Amino acid sequence: MGSNLAKRIIPCLDVRDGRVVKGVHFEGLREMGDPVACARAYDRQGADEITLLDITATQEGRGTMLDIVRRTAKTVFVPLTVGGGIRTVEDIRDTLRAGADKVSINSAAVRDPELLARAADRFGSQCVVAAIDAKRTPSGSFTVTISGGRIDTGLELLAWARRCAALGAGEILLTSMDADGVRTGYDLEMTRLVADAVDIPVIASGGCGTLAHFAEVFERTGADAALAASVFHEGLLTVGAVKQALAARGIPVRPAEVTA
Repeated sequence: MGSNLAKRIIPCLDVRDGRVVKGVHFEGLREMGDPVACARAYDRQGADEITLLDITATQEGRGTMLDIVRRTAKTVFVPLTVGGGIRTVEDIRDTLRAGADKVSINSAAVRDPELLARAADRFGSQCVVAAIDAKRTPSGSFTVTISGGRIDTGLELLAWARRCAALGAGEILLTSMDADGVRTGYDLEMTRLVADAVDIPVIASGGCGTLAHFAEVFERTGADAALAASVFHEGLLTVGAVKQALAARGIPVRPAEVTA
């Protein structure tokens, strides 16, 4: 369930071949710039955290990504979550050593759920984010997908979310694959169901397009944080503007002390 703690606003940088990209439903990717420069700008805007996702995550890309993590960690002062292609405890260790505060685990957790438990045991639950990409079925239920939404695992969303929490994940990053990149708003029903089902923080992701969408996800679900990408990358919204709008509606946020 959501808490009365300050709600977090988290810009997400999808990284491919060392550059920030953004697409719709994880396809049709457009290049948006240098990840370290983008992260620094969001830190200055008052972001509560920054998420870096290596969306191609080839083995060849691992070294590039760790270099980006190292350079980003040196330039930002907020927690950094890193995900994409993380398959082993060694990958997690290397990513945390490079400067990440948390590691997001998605497909690998579905294939080997005990990875969450091993990671939580070794590094602490606060470092382990279970990333869940889900989509709505024709019957109206939700199932878990992996590989950027391309493979439907058939796992029922709420059962999987509860299992991730039980295994030791410290929070859940919940992305609606149906809403990803289309800017029609977060999937409120899906977010509400998951936030009600687990007692760890839930980050809403996928579909944010307006200031109102941020307010809506906090007012109508138990989400603890909201993640967005293209609305920030394209300059449609700033983190500061989002926080001002939320504060005006009585939603608790950490002030965006914007620095030059």
